[in-house]
Amino acid sequence: MGAEKRRDLKAQFKEARRRLLEHLKGKGLRWTRQRDVILENFIAAQKHISAQELYELVKKSSPEIGYATVYRCLNLFVDVGIAKERRFDEERVRYESAIFADHHDHLICTECGTIVEFEDERIEKLQDLIASGHGFAVTNHRLELYGKCPKCS
Repeated sequence: MGAEKRRDLKAQFKEARRRLLEHLKGKGLRWTRQRDVILENFIAAQKHISAQELYELVKKSSPEIGYATVYRCLNLFVDVGIAKERRFDEERVRYESAIFADHHDHLICTECGTIVEFEDERIEKLQDLIASGHGFAVTNHRLELYGKCPKCS
């Protein structure tokens, strides 16, 4: 991992931790080492991750942390705005970091499950044009394209 990527992860973790601490103080809750470990692993994962996958990462360094704790923390992260919940045409929920995240869309491989994030200003402009042609003002949208990645084609 390059130095720039490490700095970016540090900045994401620092901001996520700040938001979480602020939220916990406001609710009269305390900071725990378990939350810290789970947050660090979530930010470091840098991918769309399920609760089970995050639990597997967490238990490598902290086997005393249970699945239910990881799951509750992910829900807390969503409530605080640290994570976004995603469902990509599958039963399980995946989570992605919302720290410093710009809007992006997704390509999802229906064979291996690979998820590729992308941004394309042409698509954004076309969506706005179509919406305004129908009298809509877009406040939010999600674009998911399903197919086969190059490896699976």
